[in-house]
Amino acid sequence: MDGRAMTELSAGQLPELTTGRLLTTWHLDVPALLLVIVLGALYGWGVARLRRRGEPWPPARAVAFALLGLGGLVVATMSALAVYDHVLFWPAAVQNILLDLVTPLGLALGDPLRLAVEALPENAAGRVRRAMTGRLVRILTFPLVSTALVLATELTVYFTPYFATALRVDWLHELMYLHLLVAGCLFVVPMLTHEEALPRWCTHPVRAALVFLDGIVDAVPGVIVMTHSTLIAGAWYLHHAPSWSRDVQHDQQIGGGAMLSIAELVALPFLLALLFQWARAERVQNAALDRRLDAELAAVAPPAPDPGQAPSPAAAAERVRPWWETEQNEVAARIRSQHRDK
Repeated sequence: MDGRAMTELSAGQLPELTTGRLLTTWHLDVPALLLVIVLGALYGWGVARLRRRGEPWPPARAVAFALLGLGGLVVATMSALAVYDHVLFWPAAVQNILLDLVTPLGLALGDPLRLAVEALPENAAGRVRRAMTGRLVRILTFPLVSTALVLATELTVYFTPYFATALRVDWLHELMYLHLLVAGCLFVVPMLTHEEALPRWCTHPVRAALVFLDGIVDAVPGVIVMTHSTLIAGAWYLHHAPSWSRDVQHDQQIGGGAMLSIAELVALPFLLALLFQWARAERVQNAALDRRLDAELAAVAPPAPDPGQAPSPAAAAERVRPWWETEQNEVAARIRSQHRDK
């Protein structure tokens, strides 16, 4: 049975939501399925194109994109959550937090923007770069602005007529799905994979602090929903409450608790992924610095002495001095300053 058509039926006709039905009940959401197919096909085309050129693409990224990203989208829109979201509040709450937090994290871990730039021809890749670093994208992904957009989206969904209307109007319900997904991506994707859209001062330590702050902010909607005394979309859920679940207020409390729990669970892998990228960036930077120092030392190294000629005392003393005392560059000056401070 179509999940939307069942809203026209009596809520009592829906069987009780058990653990078994939660895992086995599904319905078809055509717009969501088309989005999954398009995103999956584009991503697969990009990976295949790179492999044909002999360029590797990390399998872990493809798995994260497919399972956590596209899989999260499928679960949110076509599983039992979508079947029962019109008669119980908590499945709708879990749906929304999956679209807002979990699916964007999976999509970002797949790094689709870098894949697009590397797989597309040069002209098309340039257009993608310009679009992703344009003025509008920079404004929407600016730190704290994107966090505020996520929070505002959640609060707007639940504390305006938006959600109650979406329960009655199918196309608005689909638009709400997309709204939640895009709002989440605006924060997560730049933090993990699209650094070009962020200002220069948004370094890895700053991003780690912002992700930690975002974890706190993401908990706010769940706390408000769980403790709110007024029913959200109360008229709808009171009318459609199934006979086997009459406590609508308790249902809302369960939904708020689920939102809070999932938000806090997602914050940890998000932060760990960012810390991993930070460590990798430090290794790359240190390796580049080492290569630069080696090149500078090779350029100023004195010619090899004649084996039959004894070195002068001045030359011998010069050779035992640390390199940072004799080199004239920014790195050496910084090390000399540190030693003087000691």
